[in-house]
Amino acid sequence: MPDFPTLAKLAEDLESGRTTSRKLVEACIARIADPAGEGQRAFIHVDKDAALAAADAMDGLRKVKAAPSRYAGIPISIKDLFDIRGQVTRAGSRALDDSPPAEQDAATVARLRKAGFVVIGRTNMTEFAYSGIGINPHYGTPKGAWNRTAGHVPGGSSSGAAVSVLDGMAHGALGTDTGGSCRIPAAYNGIVGYKPTQRRVPLDGAVPLSFSLDSIGPLARSVSCCAILDAVLANEPVVALKPRAVKGMRLAVPTTIALDDLDPDVAETFERALKSLADHGAIIERIEMAEFHDIGPMNAKGGFAASESFAWHRYLITAKGDVYDPRVSVRIMRGEAQSAADYIDLLNERRSLIARVNARIAPYDALVLPTTANTPPKISDLADDKAFTRENLRALRNCTLINMIDGCAISLPAHREGDVPVGLMLAGAGGSDRRIFELAAGMEAVIRV
Repeated sequence: MPDFPTLAKLAEDLESGRTTSRKLVEACIARIADPAGEGQRAFIHVDKDAALAAADAMDGLRKVKAAPSRYAGIPISIKDLFDIRGQVTRAGSRALDDSPPAEQDAATVARLRKAGFVVIGRTNMTEFAYSGIGINPHYGTPKGAWNRTAGHVPGGSSSGAAVSVLDGMAHGALGTDTGGSCRIPAAYNGIVGYKPTQRRVPLDGAVPLSFSLDSIGPLARSVSCCAILDAVLANEPVVALKPRAVKGMRLAVPTTIALDDLDPDVAETFERALKSLADHGAIIERIEMAEFHDIGPMNAKGGFAASESFAWHRYLITAKGDVYDPRVSVRIMRGEAQSAADYIDLLNERRSLIARVNARIAPYDALVLPTTANTPPKISDLADDKAFTRENLRALRNCTLINMIDGCAISLPAHREGDVPVGLMLAGAGGSDRRIFELAAGMEAVIRV
């Protein structure tokens, strides 16, 4: 795979005149259009004319020293879950084909535009964001990074987002994360994905899966790239990221659930990364997290995702259930059987869970665990519903632990060059976003030895 530049490098090239926004956008559009590539499956819609016009505008502003930010003119992709003014938001589905075009941009899209980023197009995704695998029967499934001849899944639900960054069809991507939908595709494609503390980034203008768990985050090529995009999305100042020294980091590895049933490549890569961190002076402690045992029973009836998605979908699925992906609709319909009492119990149990976990992890700088239990499965191996369900649950399991505790987390590539992609997840309590970025930046180059 080509080694595409970081946002910082692109900003330098734009500032120095070594490139222009038009050149960057034209190159991305060419890669999307390449019939030998994944562009036709990674994107649902490409904004060619609008992107070129925006690129020319940013180049003009830069010439007169009026660019809205250092990153003005850099092309990014937008997951099909977000409103873009004048376009229909389909959420990877056919059920919303006849919806009216959005009257305004989603809050996060508007913030990216305000910083001067150029929207290149809408990326493919799992229908209604309801899977960690990334398969879409309506628009096709883009092949992930690993062994493309055989065809392995890209991870979901932000499947096209990850592939757009991987293949240089965009230089950053806007995704969402309800149970791992930024981190799983990042792990499966050897890039970086971030799930912020939910309250930092507004959900306005994004089709919901679970308004209790939905978070909006970036996928990009480095920790620094994700930190830049996260700051823009949270409407915070973009400040230089100072990596923490690995020496002295206090990291906790939860041995409860998070290390169960790992693929051999995941287990080997994770342990090698931990050894490297320890060799560089990190203090690593393996701890039991009995609280994690509560999460399975909380989700036994479908949890927040089923109850809250059913509330949003109940009329649409009655009218157009026949055009839904059956693997999605069956999960949504689990919410129909939940009572108000079930839902209130969930709310109370989650509040207790968050408080207990936060107390447990307070002595540590962060939790560290594998992003997924599995490596990316072959697309052809998931034709069977039982195989799909099994691998989907294995993909989602560890990431879901963090969403349920209202935490923040980043997935870093931990595999060696040429090996199957494996992600290492660094996570903290809600509100510790800046610390997680600093820790991740410090260990980014260390864990892939």
